Amino acid sequence: MSQRQPVKIDLHEKIETFSETWAPKIVARYNDNEVRLVRSVGEWVWHKHDETDELFLILDGEFDMDFRDHTVTVRPGELLIVPRGTEHRPAARRGEVKLLLIDPNGTPNTGDVATATRAVEL
Repeated sequence: MSQRQPVKIDLHEKIETFSETWAPKIVARYNDNEVRLVRSVGEWVWHKHDETDELFLILDGEFDMDFRDHTVTVRPGELLIVPRGTEHRPAARRGEVKLLLIDPNGTPNTGDVATATRAVEL
């Protein structure tokens, strides 16, 4: 069995290497999870994840998460966990937002493979 080495990643450097919005980039993997960076502008689609909770960590910008009965605003340095099965719509209404997501390997960003933007390795 080979010993893995520690991995250090500069998130700010990595996110500056792409400009696409709502297109998750995988920057690391650990256990059975993908660490993804996303740039966002405007509103994404209403969706839910039946199999997993979702974690959003805001790196830069002000981010809204719409729920059917309220909106939660998340600022840099804050994170939001959306429980599985909860319908939600991410939105970056006040300019671009840079965020980090942690999802189980292969999780579609809309909760549905047919409508998802596939996460790709950066």
